[in-house]
Amino acid sequence: MKKKKTTIYDIAKHLDVTASTVSRALKNNSRISDATKLLVRETAKKLNYQPNNIAAALRKGKSNVVGIIIPMADRNFFASIIRGIEEIVNDAGYNVIICQSNDSTEKEISNIGTLLESQVDCIMASYAKSTTNFDHYKEIVDRDVPLILFDRLHESLDSLDVDAVVIDDYIGAYKATQHLIDQGCRRIAHFSGPEHVSIYKERKRGYEDALIQNNISLDESLILESDLKLKAGKDLTETILHWNQLPDAIFSSSDYSAIGAMEVLKYNQVRVPEQVAIVGFSNESFTSFVEPSLSTVDQHSKKIGQYAANLFLDIMKKSKGEHTATKTVLSPELIIRKSSLKLT
Repeated sequence: MKKKKTTIYDIAKHLDVTASTVSRALKNNSRISDATKLLVRETAKKLNYQPNNIAAALRKGKSNVVGIIIPMADRNFFASIIRGIEEIVNDAGYNVIICQSNDSTEKEISNIGTLLESQVDCIMASYAKSTTNFDHYKEIVDRDVPLILFDRLHESLDSLDVDAVVIDDYIGAYKATQHLIDQGCRRIAHFSGPEHVSIYKERKRGYEDALIQNNISLDESLILESDLKLKAGKDLTETILHWNQLPDAIFSSSDYSAIGAMEVLKYNQVRVPEQVAIVGFSNESFTSFVEPSLSTVDQHSKKIGQYAANLFLDIMKKSKGEHTATKTVLSPELIIRKSSLKLT
């Protein structure tokens, strides 16, 4: 049988006091003596009392909890965003609930349902790669729960008029491609992601514009779309090795697929960067430890989290209707390492 949860009434009965006395003691009310507070807390611990935070949130209309939805927890990029959020909101008296969608729309819908049921004060989210219908995000707004998007945007979300914090993916990709061109590369392959996801669309656009503005003809066959995971990088590079002419560089929209490419090239005795230079995107923690170290684009992920957290606190300070939604765009930084340095 399921064990019954201890309530304040159980504590009151145990101590032969009123439930209101127990409630006030647990809230550190000044009208209750220190001796009674101590006795109540000790009894609560002894009886394994756990406060019903959801019920309290319903009564107060505030839970002091922020919900965060990320595609995956094993990426330094998202972990760093969470650190940035937590540092700010924890200092302001808020806790966080972290949900992982695994880039699945179904899981994402479930995450949102769970957070709404938990009466969170805000939801911050980076949507799943598979998501193309955003009705579940509209539900957040319809419930008057603040929604702050980060990293990924979609034109379908524009009508929701919510806050967003992103980096300039176009500029990051442009800088990466321009760097490869400056190293003498002219046949540059691009590992792209699903184009309905804004970040990959913008990175592809930055790559294309850098080529065009340097009078390099755009070859669509050099643009290869995948899920950008490690295996995808390996598989795409195996395909490239069967081309009549190798590219002299690869610009990947992900560090993971870039590392996959590097592994296959090295295994097949193709020298990096002398024969094929490589630049990734995200500045994952492993990029400085591989050999050769991977050039990449740093997205300033911790800053993204900090900006999102401060936006939330700004919303909390204002009355309903006073806050105007904003889109914050941060500038990425190209980090040049050995994998792309052909000219030394």
